[in-house]
This record gives sequence, C-alpha cells and structure tokens, in this order.
Amino acid sequence: MSRVSREALVRRMLEERSPAAVPPELHTDAVRLGARMLRRRTVARRVLWVLLFAAAVAFTVWAVSVQPWVEPPSETTPPLTGW
Repeated sequence: MSRVSREALVRRMLEERSPAAVPPELHTDAVRLGARMLRRRTVARRVLWVLLFAAAVAFTVWAVSVQPWVEPPSETTPPLTGW
C-alpha cells in the first residue's frame, strides 16, 4: 500500500466518523483537577525549598561548631627524654 493510498484511506475513515460526544461536565472536572494538580505542585515545591534551606542551615551550624577543617589535637604525647 503506497503512502497516497494510505492517506486517502485515513481521510475517508475520518470523514465517515462523526465526532465523539463530550460530556458537559468534562470541562469543569478537568479545570478542577488541573487546579488541584497545580496546588499540589506548588506545595511540593515550597516544601522542597524549605527542606533545602533547613539542610543548609543545619550544615552551617554543624560546620561552625565542629570545625572539620581544623586538624584535631594529638592524642599521644611525645616521649619525654633528657630529664
């Protein structure tokens, strides 16, 4: 079957079918669900930003209190000789 005949067949099939009936409440349901999705997405985004900020603050407090960049003090003393 060539491309032209396939296109003609599809056109005929589309012309013969009547458009599907859409329920009248479909639009309101779609708008309501879309609004709910947007609210959930906004809340999730805000929660993630708050968690990121809290993690940054916790890391900063930990780094200031522990100071991991400072070398820890020696745990053993050198031997005492020459007394």
